[in-house]
Amino acid sequence: MSSRRHGARRGDADTGGNPPARKAIRSAKLAAVPLAFAGRQVAGASKRAQGRPAGEIDREIQLRTAEHMAEVLGELKGCAAKLGQVLGIYELALPPELAEPYRIALGRLQDAAPPMLPRTVHAVLAASFGPDWRDNFREFDDRRAASATIGQVHRAIWHDGRAVAVKVMYPGARAAVDSDLRQLRGLAWLTPVFAPHTDGRAVVDELAECLRMELDFEAEARSQRRFADAYADDPDFRVPQVVAQRGDVIVGEWLDGIPLSHLIAAGAQDERNRVGMLAVRFFWSSAPRSGLLYGDPHPGNFRVLPDGRLGVVDFGACPAWPPAQFPALVHDLADALINGGPADLDLVTRQHGFTDDQRGLDSAGLAEKLLPFTELLRHETFRLDTEWLRGRTLDTMSPKLSNAYRQLGIPAYLMPFQRALVTLLGLIAQLGTTGPMRDEILRWSPELSAVMDRYRTRTGQPTDLNVVRLRRVGAAATGFAAG
Repeated sequence: MSSRRHGARRGDADTGGNPPARKAIRSAKLAAVPLAFAGRQVAGASKRAQGRPAGEIDREIQLRTAEHMAEVLGELKGCAAKLGQVLGIYELALPPELAEPYRIALGRLQDAAPPMLPRTVHAVLAASFGPDWRDNFREFDDRRAASATIGQVHRAIWHDGRAVAVKVMYPGARAAVDSDLRQLRGLAWLTPVFAPHTDGRAVVDELAECLRMELDFEAEARSQRRFADAYADDPDFRVPQVVAQRGDVIVGEWLDGIPLSHLIAAGAQDERNRVGMLAVRFFWSSAPRSGLLYGDPHPGNFRVLPDGRLGVVDFGACPAWPPAQFPALVHDLADALINGGPADLDLVTRQHGFTDDQRGLDSAGLAEKLLPFTELLRHETFRLDTEWLRGRTLDTMSPKLSNAYRQLGIPAYLMPFQRALVTLLGLIAQLGTTGPMRDEILRWSPELSAVMDRYRTRTGQPTDLNVVRLRRVGAAATGFAAG
């Protein structure tokens, strides 16, 4: 049977469907994206000269570029595919009419990466379980059931009759990630363009640690077992038990369910709200219940099970959490915003390493940008959708020198939480989730609960916080706390 019949793309005959690991090959593929874009622009100019509508040509260029980007990132997998997932969130900074083709194309990354050929899958299984690996299974389906950034999943029947998911790492994944990380470190000098006071090297090192965690299947299996124990018999969630882990293979219980991508595309809004709130609950409860942060809450890692529970998979990015300094940061930052004023916010940013005495901080301007995030705590029910998140993303990414975010340096230890929170916000925004987010977050965060208790005591308003009307922060001298 030809490789084309297995869904292989050009070049798979040499790699078996594995990500190309050689730095030159990966660099060439990435470099081809802007070059192809430039070529399309030249061709577009010619079409405009022939009378074709400019808007039609621009959209065609955007769509083809987005599809090319998705294809390249999907082929490279590793860090490049992770980058694609992040871009799937930050496309929110684009106007909707420009963002659509990128959203469509990048959304294919999780499920449309080129598959490993069966002979490659069998080789990994033999290396991990031994030449008689088939003895562990009654049945093994060579067709890929799902893909991940560093591997793919196959459905099988374990020797005791259980349906299982077999996660197999791409043989070239480690070399591919190492290659990407070398390139990423080489680009760390660009960090000041977006965050002038952030230690780009430290941030890249922290990101590298997160990515390397996903290459350690033994550690991933330990994390999955901790989550499975923490959520055993939970009425809202199902974490599959690990059946076996050897080498570059994890075998876990199979989950039948509806992918969240289907719900996002065509689900009823009531169900989208319910599932979005379950995702909020799982994320915020993960550290209190398991001692680990669930670090990758994107749609591909959740399933709506037939009994209504939310099934959760992929525990490769789950660091121990929280770090010692994190609870105090959460409390102090929220307290400054909700109960304090610009001077309090200025003090918090210095105490927690976001700024120092050598550089100035527009505390009132920063508060104005951060206050919208407190809306989740100030309303009994809140709707978080793409319009709201687009506004927050545009605020964050603005290149203007007046952007107060640019005055901050982000401590590297926050990278896992920041990455996970951005991913979660993207997920619940895509669902257009409306629900009691305040109560859900406060349930799992004693630090934020203490802040809100202080607010109620200070203002004498023990009930719905919808009555809160924070002052405009432009009048910095008068403070910006409510009440």
